[in-house]
Amino acid sequence: MWSILDYRDMVIKYTMMWEKPMSAYTVVINGFVYVLAPVAILLTGYSGDFAAVLLNFFLFTLVTPVFSQSIMRSMYLEQALGQADEAIKRLDSLLDFAPLPAPANPKQVKKFDIVFDNVSFSYPGMSQKAVDGVSFRIPEGQTVALVGASGGGKTTVARLVPRFWDVTEGQASIGGVNVKDIDPKELMKHVSFVFQNTRLFKTTLLENIRYGNPEATTEEIERAVDMAQCREIIDRQPFGLQTKIGVEGTYLSGGEQQRIVLARAILKNAPVVALDEATAFTDPENEHLIRQALRELTRGKTALMIAHRLTSITDADNILVINKGKIAEQGTHAELLSQNGMYLKMWNEYQQSVRWTIGKEARHA
Repeated sequence: MWSILDYRDMVIKYTMMWEKPMSAYTVVINGFVYVLAPVAILLTGYSGDFAAVLLNFFLFTLVTPVFSQSIMRSMYLEQALGQADEAIKRLDSLLDFAPLPAPANPKQVKKFDIVFDNVSFSYPGMSQKAVDGVSFRIPEGQTVALVGASGGGKTTVARLVPRFWDVTEGQASIGGVNVKDIDPKELMKHVSFVFQNTRLFKTTLLENIRYGNPEATTEEIERAVDMAQCREIIDRQPFGLQTKIGVEGTYLSGGEQQRIVLARAILKNAPVVALDEATAFTDPENEHLIRQALRELTRGKTALMIAHRLTSITDADNILVINKGKIAEQGTHAELLSQNGMYLKMWNEYQQSVRWTIGKEARHA
């Protein structure tokens, strides 16, 4: 809540700083046409050619707004060119990364516990470690939650499991096998991941869900739809599962898209699940349904869950508080509250933000 208020104060201060300069600029650009009238009167008295002066006056009156619009558009064009240049640089930087090496003699995974043994990781070009000496274990079938401030390294930890990046130091393993020694295709079969920013393919809902398991039967797909709380979404579409997503079809809200993605993950039925803020940016109704879907998705699975909404991870088997790439605290929800540390402070701030949100909604009701 305090971050939101600080951001509000900063934006107001920055906006007020530009109040007078922008007002003066707008007056000069758009008020130039009003200077033409006295100039035309003076020229008429000086030259005596009323017709020529009047003709020039109307000409400049029509042309002047075009110049002012051109100046404004050139300013926006410069901003757009800067954004396009930054986007191109980011795409070029992606192409600079070499593919992760595949193991010469891949090993098979028979168990699905996850172990991080003194893992450290730094992003390319960065001197500071995003993950610094992290060690923990997730027993097979249990759920471990990662909490902490934004930028603390939670997402990086989760993405080291499916080997989106290779650890710099230490070892991340599944079932006692280093993830570097698992064939990438096999590793992807063992891990399902759901991120906060979901994206659906511009094809039918059926194909979006079936992407999790192309060999799935109709009965398995229907079961995944029900388990992900997607039935009411499907039923209200004009063509059911054959409804297309995107320009040629329909659009879904963020929470509805999240449930479709969860159906895809449930259909995949991977033994390891990585969830990165799966309930972020959802309204209360969708959040309730997504939580039900998450319970079905993680049932009996080894799960690594990242959450800012602390109420969603109170039942986790273990909670790791990540701070600046390190584990600051760990334990169950009750144990962490009794430690009177960072987690308790986060919990109190979260409860305060919930009360603040409810109070705000009540005032606007």
